[in-house]
Amino acid sequence: MADNNQAPLLKVRNRIDTIDDTILELLQERLDCAKEIGMLKSKDNRAKWDPLRERQIFDRLTRDNKQNFPEDSMFSIFHEIITTCRLSQKPIDVAYLGPEATFSHLAAVKYFGQAANYRPTETIEDIFFDVERGRVEYGIVPLENSIEGSVTSSLDAFMQCKVQICGEEFLPITHNLVNYSGNIDDIKLVVSHSQPLAQCRQWLKKNLPDIPCQNVFSTGVAAKMAAEDHSIAAVASSLAIKTYELQVVTKGIEDYRGNTTRFVLIGKESPTKSGRDKTSLLLGLLDKPGALNDTLAILARRNVNLTRIESRPVKGEPGKYLFFIDLLGHITDGVIGEASERLQESCSYYEWLGSYPLARDSATNP
Repeated sequence: MADNNQAPLLKVRNRIDTIDDTILELLQERLDCAKEIGMLKSKDNRAKWDPLRERQIFDRLTRDNKQNFPEDSMFSIFHEIITTCRLSQKPIDVAYLGPEATFSHLAAVKYFGQAANYRPTETIEDIFFDVERGRVEYGIVPLENSIEGSVTSSLDAFMQCKVQICGEEFLPITHNLVNYSGNIDDIKLVVSHSQPLAQCRQWLKKNLPDIPCQNVFSTGVAAKMAAEDHSIAAVASSLAIKTYELQVVTKGIEDYRGNTTRFVLIGKESPTKSGRDKTSLLLGLLDKPGALNDTLAILARRNVNLTRIESRPVKGEPGKYLFFIDLLGHITDGVIGEASERLQESCSYYEWLGSYPLARDSATNP
């Protein structure tokens, strides 16, 4: 009787095994096709990465899926497949703020999947230098946080190094208080990067009022310190828990929900147009009344959507500032190209930082 009850279950399981075998066979065939495309592109000296083609694939899959398979899961699965196939054409090295298990590491994996070679660095500036000097193909750096604002070390590095923005990624940030034992009574010191500590300051003040906090280079460094010294707790990512074999004292200690960090991918050359793009510029204004208004008017007259503007002082030149601006559109779009030419004529300094595909979860992504 038991065997009869098991028969329908075994039948479905056998069907799943057959489907899995078919999926594996098709994945292998897709990988072979990607390698063939890579060889054809090499003959024509064409870029391996085609953002427009990838967007078209995702648009078609989303349309054909008709929401039968969970959309976010479908995207994650095919993103990993597409990235793995693309990187089979040419393996790449990606620098991030290390050590392992930082939020920068998480953002890099979210962008490239598991197929890239990830290289931890000690500082954000090192990432820029490594990309500029060709030691790695790409780097990923935090640019702004929805609560704490801009990451000034990244902005300042753009003013020092000749790199271009090649992409962006938005990472929801959840902070965990972790240590070796999982016991809050063992904590004598809390360590983390300055931004996570700032984003959790109210929780820490309320729940650990007599425990000092210390800034370190990254959340990964903090997690490593907590693993080595059992009196230390770290504010760190979920990946750090597994990487450094730590225990969770409390999950989600950030003071505000909806905490998100925007990361940008930097490289030597921006990608081709995808159809849903953003352009970033670095501008210096003439020393005259109304200079900023004149600059913004150039964009407004052409109906260019300005999504962000940020000023940073020029080091060693008191009273002088450069402006970072983000626009919707690609530099090859007629209206963006025309506006950029006009800005070059009217500004004391102009640099195109790159045009790149909008992140899928960007608020400005149509």
